[in-house]
Amino acid sequence: MKNIMNMMKQAQELQAKVAEMQAELENTQVEGVSGGGLVKVVLNGKGAMARMSIDESLMKPGEGEILEDLIVAAHGDAKQKSEQAMAEKMQALTGGLPLPPGMKLF
Repeated sequence: MKNIMNMMKQAQELQAKVAEMQAELENTQVEGVSGGGLVKVVLNGKGAMARMSIDESLMKPGEGEILEDLIVAAHGDAKQKSEQAMAEKMQALTGGLPLPPGMKLF
């Protein structure tokens, strides 16, 4: 019975640390770029877009498709960086403890 109580206590502590990490992630910002820096997208740690900047040289009539592709690429770059940052924080939080496949703590 004592082992179960210890496990429950550890699970509660981990849950509290995850909630703390989630709050921290909301304040984290990650920048993704494309087109050699002509398009920049900033996401918070939850993946919500905080801002975007587009160099004026890309705003030409008839070239909207290129701009759209660059925005998607910059967003993808930021998303990948954000996911990597979350994975690193989670690994630090769990001490490298492997989680079962498909189990997400946030």
